[in-house]
Amino acid sequence: MKRLGAALVLLAVVSGCGDGTGADTTVAAPEAPVAVRPMVFNEPDPDARRGLGSSGTAYCARVKCVALTFDDGPMEDTERLLGMLAQYNAKATFFVVGRMVEEFPDLVRKEVAGGHEIANHSWSHANLAGLSDAGVRAEIQKTQDAIVRHSGYRSVLLRPPYGSSNARVAAVARSFGLPEIIWAVDPLDWRDRSSSLVARRVLSGTGNGDVVLMHDIHRTTVDAVPRILEGLAAKGYRFVTVSKLFEGTPLTPGEQYRGRTATGAR
Repeated sequence: MKRLGAALVLLAVVSGCGDGTGADTTVAAPEAPVAVRPMVFNEPDPDARRGLGSSGTAYCARVKCVALTFDDGPMEDTERLLGMLAQYNAKATFFVVGRMVEEFPDLVRKEVAGGHEIANHSWSHANLAGLSDAGVRAEIQKTQDAIVRHSGYRSVLLRPPYGSSNARVAAVARSFGLPEIIWAVDPLDWRDRSSSLVARRVLSGTGNGDVVLMHDIHRTTVDAVPRILEGLAAKGYRFVTVSKLFEGTPLTPGEQYRGRTATGAR
């Protein structure tokens, strides 16, 4: 099973500013507090992103599509990855860990600003199938809150860590309105830290409508991305988010999906 390559460390950063006084003895009227609103990047309607609303012609019903997904971040190499994706006008889905969102909020905002999709991968990369209802709910809720707080983006998808789920996890996911997105292609980049091997496995194993699993926490995986993008683009694939991949095919909260076929979801 895939696992985090390094321990996730939550850094607590405390900041503040002091009040200054001027030489003028005139007492100024107190200023009204300024409302701080979350950043919003004109995201599509969540129901439309989940395939539940009308969003026009289903793009991936007409062209060859693949959804590249990156788990466990963000981390330092995520910014380098974003530059690679931009060169190919490729959109991806980032299944983020809530604790890492708190540590690297600027990277989450850059993902959203780049037109990528942000999705829930739990708060601490816990095995959700081994938790109580309350435990599963807390892992999902804290991550949903962190994503909105730092980017204004609302996640409409869940990927349980390790792909580990059960009836309890599915029921909680359903209560949040979140389909479970697994994968069709796993290059085992978490186990084999070889860029050439990872690229070869993705290129040989990916078909039309597939969801591909990778991890932006591993430098070797990020190093493999240019070859993957070049190779799949040469085969005529377009790189889309998971929600774009399933556009026009409603996804049921709590159900699992691995890709899109010519006739719908699978």
